[in-house]
Amino acid sequence: MRNVLLVGAGGFIGASLRYLLGGLVLHHTVSWKFPASTFVVNVGGCLVAGVLMALAVKHDLLSPPVRLILFTGLLGGFTTFSAFGLETVYLIQRQEFLWAGLSVVSTVCAGIAVLWFSMTLIR
Repeated sequence: MRNVLLVGAGGFIGASLRYLLGGLVLHHTVSWKFPASTFVVNVGGCLVAGVLMALAVKHDLLSPPVRLILFTGLLGGFTTFSAFGLETVYLIQRQEFLWAGLSVVSTVCAGIAVLWFSMTLIR
């Protein structure tokens, strides 16, 4: 139960930050055709995840509960794209290029296809 509460607390913070940052970016890019708000959140989440994971691995800085709060909770609430990015990078680092490519293509294509299909079905 403790782990669920840690993840929930981090998720609350991450989702709140996403809302605030996304709204700020959207406010300044409302006339753009490019979804800058989502782009900034996703890329920013990947940047933070990369820095935190590199520090955690290199210096063994983060305990398992802190990793739960930061990665699963905060970054998961902020953007799941950072987890997707981390997993893809790990596959590439292990030279699992086929699996990395399959993960990227299948996740993006299947996600968009299922979203489109479900919206079309409901309409």
